[in-house]
Amino acid sequence: MAFTLYALIQTAILFTNAIAVLHEERFLSKIGWGAEQGIGGFGDEPGIKAQLLNLIRSVRTVMRVPLIAVNSVCIVLLLLFG
Repeated sequence: MAFTLYALIQTAILFTNAIAVLHEERFLSKIGWGAEQGIGGFGDEPGIKAQLLNLIRSVRTVMRVPLIAVNSVCIVLLLLFG
């Protein structure tokens, strides 16, 4: 497989899909990354863990509908051009 722009885009899409399917109660809470672990005090700087949890929640919220369209386009392109 050659290192092309399409392969790089497909890698980004697969990585975003992996983040989007992480379930908070089933997976993240078992490793200590549930919803209650990311809460900090008022005025405290959020740590790396809280920022990553916020990123995961944001990707799951914002990218759900666009990922369906992007995945559909990728599937059609793979079917047409191999």
